[in-house]
Amino acid sequence: MDLDYLLEQAKKAAQQAYSPYSGYRVGAALLCDNGSIYTGCNVENASYSLTICAERNAVFKAVSDGQRDFSAIAIYVDSEEIFPPCGACRQVLAEFNPRMQILYANRRGNVLSDLETLLPQAFNLQEDEPGNF
Repeated sequence: MDLDYLLEQAKKAAQQAYSPYSGYRVGAALLCDNGSIYTGCNVENASYSLTICAERNAVFKAVSDGQRDFSAIAIYVDSEEIFPPCGACRQVLAEFNPRMQILYANRRGNVLSDLETLLPQAFNLQEDEPGNF
């Protein structure tokens, strides 16, 4: 899969964002191992804890459709500032693929990384993982 195409899908998703409080329109495009793509946008709420990030929105849509195997995600913030995914989103992504490719971008450029770099020693309940007793 072309990551540029995935980023274009994230940009389109950002156009649907509901962000009256932060002003940041964020879109995400999640690539499933079978080639399908699920998009999501941030949806803010006056009660901030009820806000959902674009990344988790995309993951939850995919999971509700029966998808569980993800290989990459592109995240676009319509801003001059660039932001990697927040900690909560990193942890949700790690639940499905702790080695997922992550492309995050803004109007001026992008960064290609992976989840292991952005979330080393992610929390998990797998007994065969180092650090779990």
